[in-house]
Amino acid sequence: MRRDIKTTEAIFPMPVLMIATYNEDGSIDVMNAAWGTMLERDYIILNLTETHKTVQNIKARKAFTVSIADSKHVVEADYFGVVSGNKVPDKFAKSGLTAKKSERVDAPIINEFPLCMECEFIEYQDDQYGCGVIGKIVNTTADEAVLTDGKVDIEKVSAIAFDPYTHGYYKVTERVGEAFKDGLRMK
Repeated sequence: MRRDIKTTEAIFPMPVLMIATYNEDGSIDVMNAAWGTMLERDYIILNLTETHKTVQNIKARKAFTVSIADSKHVVEADYFGVVSGNKVPDKFAKSGLTAKKSERVDAPIINEFPLCMECEFIEYQDDQYGCGVIGKIVNTTADEAVLTDGKVDIEKVSAIAFDPYTHGYYKVTERVGEAFKDGLRMK
């Protein structure tokens, strides 16, 4: 039997994305964003409002990075979501994490998160159904510790997902099938 439940901003699971930029003074700003996905192979879309300090920085610097949060840093990732850069300008410094400047875009790469996409800002859409920030991914880096035979190993990444129904974070690790292959058995 099915039951009606409260509609929420839920397509489960939602990614836990760390969006990093530089502030006007060169300090680092990071926000936690669950509303983001791929637009095309090398384009990303983030549903973010212009009131976020991060969006203001993206528009000013024309660049940002998107890191995949992992289970080792769930406290820091959540902190970046509950504390506003508009109110706490040094929140990255308070996190204890470290970063280096991207060689390709004017944005920081957070060292502790295992995967990072370096993005050029393309446009901001703000009409009724506008989606916010659109960026072109110009490079992706991975910590060698999460690679197996040169490919990203999701079990080693230990990425986390957000459950908007319970407001929980969950580790994404177990492989349960083979994409573009398992369904062929039904042909």
